[in-house]
Amino acid sequence: MRKTTLGAALAIAMMLPMLAACGGGTESGASSSSPSKAPSPSGDVKAPSEQAASAYGDTGGLKLPLVDKSTKISWMVVSETPVNEKLIAQEIKKRTGITVDFQAYPKSTYQDKLRVILASGKIPDIFHGLNAVDLKKMGKQKVVVAINEFADQLPNFKKLYMQENAWVLKSYGDENGNLYTWPIYSMNRDVNHGFLYRKDIFDKNNIPAWTDTEGFYQALKKLKEIYPQSYPLSSKTSVGIFRDYAYGWGIGGASYPMYYDETKKQWKFAPTQPENKAMLDFMKKLYNEGLLDPEFITSTADSWTSKMTTGKSFVTFDWIGRLDLFYNQVRASNPDYNLRYGYPVGPTGHVRTLSKIDTSLNIAVANNENKEIALKLLDYMTSPSGSQLMSLGVEGQTFTLDKNNKAVYPELKDVPLVDITVLNDKYGLWLEGATLRPDSRSVYFNFTEKEKESQDLIVSKNLLEPADPVLNFTDEETAKLAELQASLQKAAEEFDSKYVIDKAAGEKDWENWKAGMEKNGAYALEAIYNAAQSRLNRTN
Repeated sequence: MRKTTLGAALAIAMMLPMLAACGGGTESGASSSSPSKAPSPSGDVKAPSEQAASAYGDTGGLKLPLVDKSTKISWMVVSETPVNEKLIAQEIKKRTGITVDFQAYPKSTYQDKLRVILASGKIPDIFHGLNAVDLKKMGKQKVVVAINEFADQLPNFKKLYMQENAWVLKSYGDENGNLYTWPIYSMNRDVNHGFLYRKDIFDKNNIPAWTDTEGFYQALKKLKEIYPQSYPLSSKTSVGIFRDYAYGWGIGGASYPMYYDETKKQWKFAPTQPENKAMLDFMKKLYNEGLLDPEFITSTADSWTSKMTTGKSFVTFDWIGRLDLFYNQVRASNPDYNLRYGYPVGPTGHVRTLSKIDTSLNIAVANNENKEIALKLLDYMTSPSGSQLMSLGVEGQTFTLDKNNKAVYPELKDVPLVDITVLNDKYGLWLEGATLRPDSRSVYFNFTEKEKESQDLIVSKNLLEPADPVLNFTDEETAKLAELQASLQKAAEEFDSKYVIDKAAGEKDWENWKAGMEKNGAYALEAIYNAAQSRLNRTN
């Protein structure tokens, strides 16, 4: 989940009383960019013909247009280029009758702009970017709407987040069950990260790809024998390596360093568990034998890239997009370069499960006269029809479907790679903060051969770690977590690094570390998580 800096959080907290008094900033002092009604000359919106309406596809039960009078709303989004003159804004108006004033800001300045705009009291009808704690505070002060209170007008929201996934309100709502953030559905792919290896080097030396942890170790040993100046396994994520590897030892989770033990039905602090020691001992063995890059904690992205593309390292853990990126980078000088996805490492043989429902953007609707219109527009964007519009475009106008039922773009046939950045720049598609349910036929889900291989391997063998429950903490618990979790994680990362690197570190050091952490806050952290889990259990 995105987090603001401490300074930003404090600044937003100071704004809340003023925001509540402003009531969304639309009752008085509104500027031309504030939410406002903008009637057309006739003042009416003509409903599309039955034939035209059906061409828009499945709206989930919404009737188009969404308004009977031309209406203007403001929507703050991330975009590197202006949006209002692009196809997406025009098509939204055509279908829904709503003129959207997209207030677009580059990602680099979006958070700063958001703080300034919120402080002014002129809140856009739709915006995103606050953290969950501050958004709930705004919701309780009636500055933003409780979406669930309008569920009967929002068939797509009701179906996805109250019927099919009833846990959403319990996990992301406030203590009264009110939800102030509009979730994003099915944005994540099944597999995004894992172990990657130089198949060309493995094949050249008749080294079989590993299928378990011992096979992984033996492969690294063989590589070291053949290439004694190499360090076969490298990393670029610094202390993130412990989080990344943890899934293979059954102690990983989205809330790391906390994880949910499915067997015992309780939350635990991963760094003090015996599984963590087993993982560290394995990494220590690799380090001591020269199989793990001694710079694994300090490598930069550039130095890691150099190692993985010049034969100094052959195995790593990273994003699957690297499979093709590295090849494209070196193919002129090394056309045989072949980076592939490997089996997970560790006793469980699992990788992380990515949630189908994401609230990290915290998309919110201002509590003003346009709230119901804004909510219906979000609901349309969540329908299959809106999903297609925001992530594919308009069929027959911007895209067609190929024989594999994937979107292709005739106007962009000369563009070497049509990705979501290109679509955003050309048509205004894939807007951050406005793409609420990506269509699986989009270019975003066009896997290369290597990427598809990674998806097939993990999914076909059911190697995804069970997803942890999503907990909902009280304000008091949130404050305590802020005090405990960061310091405990930092201490754990420092110990883990030293334990692996220091040849003298052993059993005594582990026991001392574990006792110290349990005394200095690990038990308290576990107690907070398990109290929240008990509340969640009672509501299920």
